[in-house]
Amino acid sequence: MGERLHWEDFAPGSVRELGTTSVTADEIKEFAGRYDPQPFHLDEEAGRQSLFGGLCASGWQTCALAMRLTVDNLLNGSTSLGSPGLESLRWLKPVYPGDQLSLRHTILEARALRKRPDTGLVRARWELFNQDGAKVLEMEGYGFFGRRTPATDDALKSP
Repeated sequence: MGERLHWEDFAPGSVRELGTTSVTADEIKEFAGRYDPQPFHLDEEAGRQSLFGGLCASGWQTCALAMRLTVDNLLNGSTSLGSPGLESLRWLKPVYPGDQLSLRHTILEARALRKRPDTGLVRARWELFNQDGAKVLEMEGYGFFGRRTPATDDALKSP
């Protein structure tokens, strides 16, 4: 494995494709049974009767799928130090069994932390698309990453 990604490697405007995944009907039902047991996530007929028109994944499962792609294709090869949270989260379209989902990660902002010169903060947008190119999820949030070179006092004072 090459050098791990550090805060300095997350330039605003940079875009990474973070892979693809899919979900089966059984996986949807299993997740829903444990975490979001609404009828349209548990049963095909209830799904057909719902506004979704069929069995669909919980939005929280959709987030979990995006998180797995992020961990496997970005965070495990980086100096990730966790996250202080999300700024926004939107489920734009349902995810159905067999959908092929691909994740795009765009860096919106990166800045050094004043009180932790060895750490930087990154704000990013995640967009998850289905096989038809329709965006099914969009979220924006933050991540802490270790710096390759700790900031100096002068660098922290600059705008």
